[in-house]
Amino acid sequence: MSITIFEACKKRVRKPKIYGFHTFADPGCPIHFSGPFRDNIRVFVQECGEIEQYQVEGMPTWCTMLVNENNGVALPLFTVEESVKYSRRPFCDHCRCAGWSHHFVSKRRYHLIIPIDDEWNRPLEGRVFDLQTHLLHGLIHCNGFGHLLCINGLEGGSKSLCGREIMDLWDRICTQLRTRKITVVDLSKKRSMDLRLLHGVAYGHPWFGRWGYKFHRGSFGVAEHQYNRAIEILSSLNLDQILYDFNNTAEEEQLKAIIRTFRDASETKLITLRDLLRFMLALKARAPVQRKTILSTATTSSWKPSMKTTIKRRSPPKEKPVKLRKFSPFAANAESRWPSRRLEFAAEVIVEALKEKKATDKGQGGMSRQEVRDAARLQIGDTGLLDFVLKSLNNFIVGDYVVRRAINPSTRVLEYTIDEVVDGAIAEEGSKVTPVDHVALERATFYPPVPYSLAGSDVYADILFLYRTILEGYPETELMGLATRIVLDCKHFVKEWYCNDEADALLRFECVVSPSSTEMELLLTRPLPPGELVVLQPYATVGELKTAVEMAMRDTYCLMGKFEAMEVEGLGELENGEVLFGAVESGAQVWVKGSGIELGTELRYEGGADNWTVDCSCGAKDDDGERMVACDICEVWQHTRCGGIEDSEAPPLLFVCERCRTSLMPQMNGYDVQYSSNGGEDYLLECA
Repeated sequence: MSITIFEACKKRVRKPKIYGFHTFADPGCPIHFSGPFRDNIRVFVQECGEIEQYQVEGMPTWCTMLVNENNGVALPLFTVEESVKYSRRPFCDHCRCAGWSHHFVSKRRYHLIIPIDDEWNRPLEGRVFDLQTHLLHGLIHCNGFGHLLCINGLEGGSKSLCGREIMDLWDRICTQLRTRKITVVDLSKKRSMDLRLLHGVAYGHPWFGRWGYKFHRGSFGVAEHQYNRAIEILSSLNLDQILYDFNNTAEEEQLKAIIRTFRDASETKLITLRDLLRFMLALKARAPVQRKTILSTATTSSWKPSMKTTIKRRSPPKEKPVKLRKFSPFAANAESRWPSRRLEFAAEVIVEALKEKKATDKGQGGMSRQEVRDAARLQIGDTGLLDFVLKSLNNFIVGDYVVRRAINPSTRVLEYTIDEVVDGAIAEEGSKVTPVDHVALERATFYPPVPYSLAGSDVYADILFLYRTILEGYPETELMGLATRIVLDCKHFVKEWYCNDEADALLRFECVVSPSSTEMELLLTRPLPPGELVVLQPYATVGELKTAVEMAMRDTYCLMGKFEAMEVEGLGELENGEVLFGAVESGAQVWVKGSGIELGTELRYEGGADNWTVDCSCGAKDDDGERMVACDICEVWQHTRCGGIEDSEAPPLLFVCERCRTSLMPQMNGYDVQYSSNGGEDYLLECA
């Protein structure tokens, strides 16, 4: 429930400090922070917050009151200091999924939370860290690395704040407190559209890219160059080519209407899909009166359905006819790493498995993707080849059979079935014989009708139509679907604030502890984490640098509680009393040798202990937050999707990975067993 400034003050023991929501954390508001984050956050809660009379799970909590200047509503920004030593979860799952498993465990982490509107006048309660309903929840380790965990605006439950305003506040806070890197897992949606895909095509970056967030790591082994290439493929689609590719489909007329309407409304020429989506999103952001004025002329001149078309669309929906094609021509022209003979052989093996299943069950039911895959694996060792053919096989004629795939309405599982072609007709179980039109077989595709809406009347409805039709359902190509999937598989983004030599003349160094070779070999089994930021006065000495490094490390990391700095590499010839000015440049990275690292502590790495291994066929070597399953033989983890387990399927009780299965199985049919990570996806992207 929204509260006024008067009510906010009335509920406090003493009069709280109140700051403007849209100006808070502007430069100098409320104060200027010049130190590292671990020091700035302490000053922040002391100067800008009021300590609460309660604790959250034993953790001290501060509240900063902000007032929305637009409506006078006051809202709380809570800061909770979590001590890792006493936490029920000392390791950070978010660091592990972000690729920061090698970071040392920080002693403290800070949660910045703005609850949902109805809870603004209530104290925070237990399990508050697990909720995804907060308007804002950010977690920052005391070393300045952190994670934006959730942000919800008007569509997420707020009555007065939009996501952009909340994100502006978060970015200002991170900038003023001098955080170093903040990650976000972008799962944001609008009208069921994934914004990382929509904004990626329209602007070349996700919605969070407005604030400088960039690609950090992809799930399922997707690399940055693959992500960039996928964005390029989708955004550069020519609008005229799109209309040509959708010729003779049910979506054709509405696509023409939308493209024509917004081309007429634009003052510049719209050539690509990026041009169109960017113009539509900019138009949607305008005031309703401006938007209506711009579209008024274009809408009246746009295509309108004729009476004949209207009557046709009111008729009962017909069963969806499908296009049948022979598999041999497809295999000959397929953009894959395998020759056509291998593709055809794999299709024949799959058909034989389906025939055997059909004969055994007397034509009742089909086979799931995993069942077909397992049966074909008895003759083909290359799972990448099988996955590529299974992904392609739908309404193809292979030999004397038509292979189909569809969702079983009772089990909701994707199933493959076959029907025999006899004398130019398809003999389906329990139905009449359907003739095969061999002319239409190679050239015609029919789609079910879609509801018509007047182009321009609802801009977001038009965007949603383009999203579903082009980005999710582009006809006759594997490339577009693959590019879309790659973009959707990239959810981890990051923003970095750099340590620059600023006008305040202070010296700033990124100090990295250099362990001995024995420590690295025996106990420090992962790459060294980033160094710690140290800020000194302009004429600080070598001795003061060593002391500052000791204090920073002891204050920040659990295994550095007794660290002593012995030597700064490159400055060994300088005495402790000599000044740093002129010997090392501000902003540089310095290596410090020392002793006292508590290697026996369990609180060593944010990713936890070294008792699990990720090695997936897609190339992933670390947890990326996607669903995984462990092999019951080698105990190595891999993605369920890469193991052929659909998202709708539960992991099997006994799972054996591809490597273990191959090691137990001899080479079949004269083909060498090969390992393929993604069924030719890299090849498709590189050749596009």
